Amino acid sequence: MATASYFERRSELETYFDRTAAEAWSRLTSDAPVGRIRATVRAGRERMRATLLSWLPEDLRGRRILDAGCGTGALSIEAARRGACVTAIDLSLTLVQLAQDRCPQDLGAGSVSFQVGDMTDPALGNFDHVVAMDSLIHYEAGDTVDMLARLAQRAERSLLFTFAPRTRPLAAMHTLGRLFPRGNRAPAIEPLREIDLRRRLARAERLDGWETGRSERIASGFYTSQALELRRP
Repeated sequence: MATASYFERRSELETYFDRTAAEAWSRLTSDAPVGRIRATVRAGRERMRATLLSWLPEDLRGRRILDAGCGTGALSIEAARRGACVTAIDLSLTLVQLAQDRCPQDLGAGSVSFQVGDMTDPALGNFDHVVAMDSLIHYEAGDTVDMLARLAQRAERSLLFTFAPRTRPLAAMHTLGRLFPRGNRAPAIEPLREIDLRRRLARAERLDGWETGRSERIASGFYTSQALELRRP
């Protein structure tokens, strides 16, 4: 069940990516030159995207994929090039419009349908695989598990997602970030301990029939994120 904290954070993210960070995010996700810090983030995101894609079948023809929190669409495009029928959704109209502008006309056997909205909307339908790359990292642990449970209800084979692992550097940056005026900072990342997250997932009744699979952490300068696989036995 969606909580007040979930709706508050979702609103913050929508505002941040549509207004505050739109230009910076556009540059970060392009091949334009960026500073040293953002270059490490770009490299980390590229490695994470490659990791998640490697956990999907190489031949995705006939597979339906939900890119939950698609951003500027890089993962969606790569999946479509491998034959997938991708539904790509994000809260940010600005990012979705950018993704549509960047999407090639010829994707071979695959396709991408870009939409603006809530990734957990059941009206999106069912999918073979759901991928949520760095789109849950701003939510509290309880809200994250609730969102995963709702996404899992519409995934038939696997659910791949990332979370911010609780490390000392991330915890320090998280604490420091809260010292800045609210209007001058990005929505906070909520670091989670993997063991705690796994316990929460195991206790979630709506995730009965799912098991945790592969896990991989990507650390690249100022980017640290961890991928985790949920799959049906």
